[in-house]
Amino acid sequence: MLVEDVIKEAEERMKKCVSETKNAFNTLRTGRATPALLEKIFVDYYGAPTPINQLANITVPEARLIVIQPWDKSVLPEIEKAIMKSDLGINPTSDGEVVRLAIPPLTEERRLELVKIVKKKAEDGRVAVRNVRREANDEIKSAQKEGLISEDELKKAQERVQKLTDKYIKEIDMLLAEKEKDVIQI
Repeated sequence: MLVEDVIKEAEERMKKCVSETKNAFNTLRTGRATPALLEKIFVDYYGAPTPINQLANITVPEARLIVIQPWDKSVLPEIEKAIMKSDLGINPTSDGEVVRLAIPPLTEERRLELVKIVKKKAEDGRVAVRNVRREANDEIKSAQKEGLISEDELKKAQERVQKLTDKYIKEIDMLLAEKEKDVIQI
């Protein structure tokens, strides 16, 4: 039963690595408007850093426009300030009711730079999956050394961990290909 627990835990952690890689991809500005761009931006709301999506309704009426409509109009200047401080590189415009973010088209140079960033984030995800594999294999080896499992069970368990690793690295590679295509085609 110990081996099953180790493999289940490894699979859960590998799924989490893939999920985190996907989230990292979603926060990159690719020239297309998406509310995910604002996920990591926090507004100083009465002294507490608060995510924009908890202070306002965020909509995407056009492919290159994000509209932020705060529920409390008094927080509008703080939202603008937070967006300007962020690394989005977009200047917000406000009419006193809503904040509009016009997403400019990407230059070829910026696209190539984004592809490099996407590849780096994908590699970080792959490394995280491999670290989970290494830790799972270490646990299985220590169980074998303690006499809890046989040599054959060790080999089978390591093969199963490797299959999981291959599966989740392939998922990250598919996410990478999708994101690269997304960045280059815009």
